[in-house]
Order: sequence, then C-alpha cells, then structure tokens
Amino acid sequence: MGAGHGHGERSSLGPAPRRLRVLVGLLLAPLVLATLVGLLALWPDGDLEISGPGVDVERGTARVQEIVGCPQDVDVDGCELARVELLSGPGAPAEAEALLPYGDTAPEVVPGDRIIVSFTEQAPEGQQYAFQDFDRGPPLLTLTILFAVGVLALSRWRGIGALASLAYSLVLIAVFTLPAIMEGSPPLAVAVTTAAAIMLVTLYLSHGFDLRSTVAMLGTLVALVVIGGIGWVFTRVGHFTGLVDEGSQYISGIAAQVDLRGLLLAGLVIGALGVLDDVTVTQTWAVWELADVDPDASARSLFVRAMRIGRSHVASTVNTLVLAYVGATLPLMLVFSALSLPFGIAVSQEVVAQEVVRGLVGGLGIIAAVPVTTGIAALVAGRLARDRSARDGSARDPSAQDRSARSGPSHRA
Repeated sequence: MGAGHGHGERSSLGPAPRRLRVLVGLLLAPLVLATLVGLLALWPDGDLEISGPGVDVERGTARVQEIVGCPQDVDVDGCELARVELLSGPGAPAEAEALLPYGDTAPEVVPGDRIIVSFTEQAPEGQQYAFQDFDRGPPLLTLTILFAVGVLALSRWRGIGALASLAYSLVLIAVFTLPAIMEGSPPLAVAVTTAAAIMLVTLYLSHGFDLRSTVAMLGTLVALVVIGGIGWVFTRVGHFTGLVDEGSQYISGIAAQVDLRGLLLAGLVIGALGVLDDVTVTQTWAVWELADVDPDASARSLFVRAMRIGRSHVASTVNTLVLAYVGATLPLMLVFSALSLPFGIAVSQEVVAQEVVRGLVGGLGIIAAVPVTTGIAALVAGRLARDRSARDGSARDPSAQDRSARSGPSHRA
C-alpha cells in the first residue's frame, strides 16, 4: 500500500514502511470482517409479503393524447379524463383513459405530457387507470447526464471513480439497506453495516488505494460511532416515535415489523456519511500537503497547522448541514408561523425536533471527525516525511554511502 497515489496523482512522501503497512492491515482487517459478517447476517431473504392499502396498485407510464370529459354516469363537477398511450406497466402498449385530478389545486395536464398512471383491477371498467404524477424520468436523466459530464470534465480519472462510487452506494442501498429494514432487521445495525460497506469501497475507488484514504476512513468510522451513540441516546431521551410524516405512517400500516425510531437513526447515520467523507478526506489531504512542503515538521506541528484548516472547515460544513435540515422543514415552519406558535413549542414538535437532532448530532460527528482524522494523518504523514528526508539525505551524501558500503562486509562477517 503506497503512501498517497490514486488515479494518476502520486504523493511525493514515498512508500510506506512495512511496519506501517502491517499496522494499517491489522486495523482494516477487523472492519472488513465485521462488515462482511454484517452483510451476511442482515442480508434480506426476499420472502417478505406486504399487504395493505395501495400495495396491490400497479403503476406505469403514459403519454397524454387528449383531454375529454368524464362519462355521464360519473357525476362529479370538474371531472376530466385523459386519453393516453400506455408506454409501460399494465396493459402497455395500448391506449386507455385515465382519470385526472380535479379541484383548484389540481395539477394542469395537457396533451403531450408524460405521466405516471396507477392501475386498479377492481375498479369499474373505464376507471381502472388514474393519474398518479408526472413522469419526470426524461428531465432527471438529462440532469444526471449533465452532472456526470461536469464531474468528468473537472475530475477526469477521479471523476470516473467518484461516479462508480455513487452508483455502488445507490445500488447497495436499494438491494440491501431498504429490503433489510423492511424485513424487520434493526435499522441502526443495517445503517452502520451499509456505511461501512460504502466506506470500504467508495473512499478507495474515489481517492485511490493508499494510506491517505485509509486514514480518512478511520476518521469517518470514529465519527459514525459518535453519531450513532449520541443519536441513540437523544432519540430516547426526546421520546421520538418516528411517526411524523405520511411516509412513516404508511410504513407502520403495511409493515408493522419496521422499527420507526430505529429508522430515524438509520437516516441520521447514512445522511451524515457523505458530509463526513468530505471532511475527513479534506483534512487528510491537507496534512499530506503540509508534510510534503515541510518534511522536517513534527507530528504536533502538522496537527496544529492542519487544525487551523479544520476549524474553518467545521464552521462552514456544520452551518451547511444544519441549514439543509432546516430547509427540509421550511414549509412546516411556515405553518407554525401562521398559527403563531411560540418558537420553543414549534421546535419541540417531533417533525421539527427530529431535523434539529439530525443537524446537531451530525455536527457533533463532524466536530469529532476533524481532530481524530487530523491526529492520525499527522502521525502517519510525519513518519513518511521523515523517512523520505532520511532517504534523500543519504542519497545526497556519497561519503555516507561509502561508509555504508565499507561497513557492509564487516557487519556480515
């Protein structure tokens, strides 16, 4: 394991000593083993059967051809139908009629729109299809392509690793995390296993298989432990139930085995992982650059200088994290404002309080990640810089090489 190379960028600190590589291997081996055990133990078996309202409804995509009035036997003011071309889902390819939403706040549907339709086999003939939502697949695909092109244009080879890491993370969540939680596995255990599996692959894939990535991963792991522990305490002290939105209430109705309080913790851990990745990688790379510029600096000096960067990074990142969670509850906060609720009571409402907990606990994880990551990086990078300085000094001193050569035979003798 080299000391700082990945996707075409190589650190000048040189290769890691064998003793350091062995130490890193001993640290990584238990984490890799625990992650594999967690994946095997918690992997969903796929036998879960869910029943409840809306579960049997099938969905597909369609293109609107024409808007017409409802049949005479449907006596509802403002009722409209859309003649649609079914593109996917039940009955496709074919033409059908789909009920459209009505009312002052109903979305406007016009010919040419791509929509998602629901199909209820038990409904009366002619009313089996209904408008569910707009099909946003094409614009989302275009935006995804623009995002990928932007990442590749800026990051080049590293961008390929970053996009592959993103795809891996999404696939892992889709095939492992969500089904495992739905089958009743402890959400916190599933989230921690997911986070470890993501870290072990994405950090190395995005930033290179080297000591810097390993140091960043160790710092991220410590922060995730802090987040999980503090989050577990405060979700219980705060009497959180997890039943705060329509999605959670719906899940409780069709899958009673899901631990909603644990689901809150799982979201907290996975949501903080991306921010922690940014913080720990930045701190590690900063320490490496400082050691590269000043190879004679001590580990303490590297730590002190890198922490100046870390403090600024924490200030901006924590602010970003908290504002992101505040933004998620902004519509609800407007409702509380319209009701003239005192700020303390509004914040104490569970739907707002859980976002406050997420932001503050995530911030504490970042605060823990910076000094831990910086300390580990300073120790490792300082050792590598001293080794490089010693090698360079020996190479520049021919007399030292001659003395070494003369002392060789006598040492062997």
